[in-house]
Amino acid sequence: MIKILLVGLGGFIGAVSRYWIASYFEGHSEFFSFPVGILVVNLVGCLIIGMLAGVVESTTLISEEIRLLLFVGLLGSFTTFSTFSHDTMNLITNGLLLHAMLNVLLSVVIGIFAVALGFKSMQLIFN
Repeated sequence: MIKILLVGLGGFIGAVSRYWIASYFEGHSEFFSFPVGILVVNLVGCLIIGMLAGVVESTTLISEEIRLLLFVGLLGSFTTFSTFSHDTMNLITNGLLLHAMLNVLLSVVIGIFAVALGFKSMQLIFN
């Protein structure tokens, strides 16, 4: 039961954090037709999951329960593939094909780079 509660707690924190951060960037973006907020959220989430994965692989600092809280709950609700996909579809539907392609390219390429950067940085710190 505690594991379910930890996932739920992490999910609440992640979802609220995503809302705040995405809303901030959407409200302060000069690129109104581009989903900057979700891009930022997903890239930050990629960096954080890479860092946490690096810590998990290099140490025993993070228990199974904390992994559930952070990976499944917090980061699972913080990052959002469905919103990214919906935003990209909306860009295409609105005739903004270059924006859509840029959204996919930035999200995937920089996202993978951010995971690798976070992972390697934690390996360097803990090894």
